[in-house]
Order: sequence, then C-alpha cells, then structure tokens
Amino acid sequence: MEIDLNDYTVVKEGEAEILMHKKNKVFFNKAQVNNRDMSIAVMRAYISKRKQEHEAMLSKRARSSGKAPEKDVSSEVSKEETLTENGEDNGKTNGETSQDGPKEAAKTTYEPARRELKPPRVLEALSASGLRALRYAREVEGIGQVVALDNDPASVEACQRNLKFNGLMSTSKVESHLTDARVHMLTNPKEFDVVDLDPYGAPSIFLDSAVQSVADGGLLMCTATDMAVLCGANGEVCYSKYGSYPLKGKYCHEMALRILLASIESHANRYKRYIVPVLSVQMDFYVRVFVRVYTSASAMKNTPLKLSYFYQCIGCDSFHLQSVGRSLPKNNSVRYQSGVGPVVPQDCTHCGKKYNMGGPIWSAPMHDQEWVASILNGVKSMKDRYPAYDKICSVLTTISEELLDVPLFLSLHSLSGTLKCTSPSVAMFRSAVMNAKYRVSGSHVTPLGIKTDAPMEVIWDIMRCWVKNHPVKAQSPEHPGSVILSKEPSLQVDFSRHVGSLSKAQVKKEARFLPNPEKHWGPKIRAGRQITSKHVSLIGHEAVNDHLNGHKEAGAQEEAEGGKEEKQEDVSEDDEPELKRQKTEEDIASTS
Repeated sequence: MEIDLNDYTVVKEGEAEILMHKKNKVFFNKAQVNNRDMSIAVMRAYISKRKQEHEAMLSKRARSSGKAPEKDVSSEVSKEETLTENGEDNGKTNGETSQDGPKEAAKTTYEPARRELKPPRVLEALSASGLRALRYAREVEGIGQVVALDNDPASVEACQRNLKFNGLMSTSKVESHLTDARVHMLTNPKEFDVVDLDPYGAPSIFLDSAVQSVADGGLLMCTATDMAVLCGANGEVCYSKYGSYPLKGKYCHEMALRILLASIESHANRYKRYIVPVLSVQMDFYVRVFVRVYTSASAMKNTPLKLSYFYQCIGCDSFHLQSVGRSLPKNNSVRYQSGVGPVVPQDCTHCGKKYNMGGPIWSAPMHDQEWVASILNGVKSMKDRYPAYDKICSVLTTISEELLDVPLFLSLHSLSGTLKCTSPSVAMFRSAVMNAKYRVSGSHVTPLGIKTDAPMEVIWDIMRCWVKNHPVKAQSPEHPGSVILSKEPSLQVDFSRHVGSLSKAQVKKEARFLPNPEKHWGPKIRAGRQITSKHVSLIGHEAVNDHLNGHKEAGAQEEAEGGKEEKQEDVSEDDEPELKRQKTEEDIASTS
C-alpha cells in the first residue's frame, strides 16, 4: 500500500513507531502511555512468574513419581491450575468423589504432554492503531504471538500499515484481524495466556467472553474509563453495566476498582472460574486491573466471602461493610452460609443520620504484594525502557505500602469538613492512630487517603480530641458535626510523633504523587469526530483554534485554486455580495 507521509504524523513510544493520520481517523491517546508502560511491566513479571510456576510443577511431579524431571510429563498450567482441573467434579459436595476423577488423574499422569513451556499468546481485543500490540511484540522478551483485533476497518488498516512501518519482526509476531472481539474470544476458549481489554468507555460488554478466552492461570488486563458511572454519578447505569450500585464519596475511585473486580468475578463464576487480583490501579482518568483467572468449582464457593455491601452515612460519611457470605467449619470441611446483618442500626450512632447502601463490591485484597514488589523491582532495573517511568514507579511505590486487607479509605479533609475544624497533618493523624495500637497506611488514589483498621468510633474520638485543642465555631445542634462533638471521647488520644507515621517512601523522599506532565492530560476525542469549540476542555483553546483555522485556510485555498481553474479575471462589483454570503456560510460551518 502506498503511503503519503504528508498526511501522517510519526509517533514514537518506547521501541515502536506508528503513523497517525492528521484527521483523527483512528483513536490515539498520548496520556495512555502510563497504561501501556504499566501493562508491559506486569506482563514481564507474569512471564517470569509463569516460568517459575512451571518449573516448580515439574519438580513436584518428579518428586512424587520418583523420576528425573526430564523424563516426567507436564502441562503448561501452573500448580493451582493443575489442582483445580479435578475441582470441577470434586467441588460439587464436600467430601464427594467423582467417578471420573481417578480416570482423569491417570490420564494426567501417564498421557504424554508438552514438557516445554510455550511462549504466552496475547490477545489485544481492541487494537485501534496497534501501538500497544507493537510495543508488546518489540519490548517484552519471551512473548509469543500477539493477536490484534478491531471491528473498525480504518483501525485494522492503520494497524496493518503500522506493522509494515515497524519492519519484519513486527509483522511476524503480530497479526491483525477485522472482527468482533467478543465473537473471537467466544470461539477461542482458553486459547490466550494474556487478554488485554482497553476499550473507549466501559468494558462490561466484553467481560463475559474475555473470562472464557483466558487460559487457566492466564492474565486478564482490563481498563474502564467510564469513571463518572463507576463513581456514583449514574448509579442505575452502573448497576445495569456492572451489577453493583455505587455511592458518592471521597473513596469513589477505589470503589470503582472494587466494582470492576466484582463484575469480572461475577462473569467468571458463571463458567466455574474465579479471579485472583495481582494489581489494581487508579491512574489519570481511568482504572486498570490485572487479574489471573483459574477454574475450580470448589474454590468458586469462596466468592461471597470476597464481596460486601457497604453502608454510608449521609451526615458524617462514616461507612461500614457487610460481607455477602460467611463460612463455618464443619468437621473436616467448610459450610457456606449467607452473611449476617445488618451491621449498622437504622440511624448512624455518630451523628444520627440515615444510611445509604451500595454494592456489592470486591472487599478482598486488590493487590498481591509479592507481585507488586516484583513489578517495581523490574521497572527500576529497566528504567530506560519505560517512557513513563516516573509515573508508574511512583504509583507502584505507593501501592507497595497500602494495607491489603482494608477496603476503601478515610479522607482527612472530609473528616475535618464534617466537624468544621482545621485539619491535622497527615503525620499527626497517623501517629494518633498508631499510638492507639491500630494499623494505618496511605492510598495510591489520593495523598489525603488514610487506610486503617481502626473502627469509626476511634476515628471520631481522635477528631474530638483534636477539636478540644483547636476549638471550632458553634454550629446548629442538628448539624452532624455538632452531634459528634457533643459526645465526650472515650479514648485518651496521643498525638506524639510515631516512628512509623511517615511511610518508607516519604523517609527516602521518593516521589509518590506526580503532577500531570502537560495541560489537558486526559481523555481525548473519539476517533472520527470533528473537532469543534465544545472540545476545549479536552484539548485546550489553542488546539481547537489551530484546527479550526487550519480547516478554514484549507477550505479557502481549495476555493481559490478552483476559482483560478474556472476563470482568471477580477471580481466585479456584482460578485461582491455572493462572496460575502459564502464567507458567512464558511464562518458558521467552522464554528459549529
């Protein structure tokens, strides 16, 4: 295919270069470099972890059979996957053994299988320009075939053009297809070791087919950019898409992550599968989760223990979680029952207001700290290969210090706003919590977020003691802050500086929250849409004016050239009104 480079702009990111059409025919967002770099870092860690699991499985099978590892048989699945192959039958009832179980075990033991671990196959379900697929192929060592899909002919054409532009190695590792990603994933169950979903908007319509196409132990990477929906602006829309009702709060961005995880788990459970999150990130204008998918009917029974409804007070923003299910020991097995509730009374015990209820959300850990440490070390060791190194390193550093078993977080400004008082410093508040013998950490979502296992009674006692030393103006007796301050604290709060009040990153003066590198760093205009004055908030006044002026000049030039071809003569007075009318129409068209 012939390419006129005058119509394109060459965009270089990492080791890949792509040709972007100047008329925005195919979507490209510069801000997503953070997303792509984080995905590459996680994929590198996954390939390394996958290899370790495979070698551990070979070693275990060799010990159990009494044979040398090179003579033993193996499959490509990890240790957990091997254990769950028979779980679909053995998990039907506790202690029940399937008739097919011994036959399947014998088949696994004696049937020849692949000894070598094949390179992971990657599916990029929504490829657009193909930049992400190209970076995977060129930058991730040990990767296998990358399949890039798109349902837009212009995007597939652009992807194939960029593959050729990047040379022979890219065309041999990446294949581009014009097809519906949902159909392709449904017709290729458990075929891909890595599935990447990065749609423009909500990923909900792709989740059902995505959880079926991931191999056992494989990695599913999913982005959601519809943050207004996930953060509570349209609760009914969120429930229709994700099966969970959100509530507005300072922790709404972490809640968005937990709603997305709960939705993926729900889709996976329909096929006797479940997820294990390794990393969940809120960054820029979107959320991104990385989960491993396994098959086991017995392990799937634990899903209600990982989900919770949450109650939020409309007066003081106190929140409480109620687990959907619970487990009870029974002899040598486990019995599952519904959760016990409600965990809160009709009226808030702190301020007397009512509660709103939302959920269910994922209340189990969102990260695996071993994975986070491995990813962070890998990023630091390959600093020069990440264009967005500073950003992803700061995010991973903050995540590495989060409390894993504490869902959601408190906002120091929100607590102070309820009482109408000046806010204590983060270090002072954390010291008070730690001196009260509770754990505390920050949140990667916001610098003012505080995760703690201290109950709300302790939190409000700390704030009451703070207000005693920093008096506030009297408010209406019905005001939530007045009701809270009317009670005497039952805890003797110690605000003296605790040795652990500063995180390790703060002690080392490592960056944790970085500003955006440029103005209007966020979501861009969907491909194919004409840029108008209403897009100022997305790309800025200068970009809009430059585009409109360029469009206007191009139109004037075309009109002038056409006039020269038709007639080379001076404009008479009779023609002047006609030219004025055309100019007026052009001005209206350029501003619409």
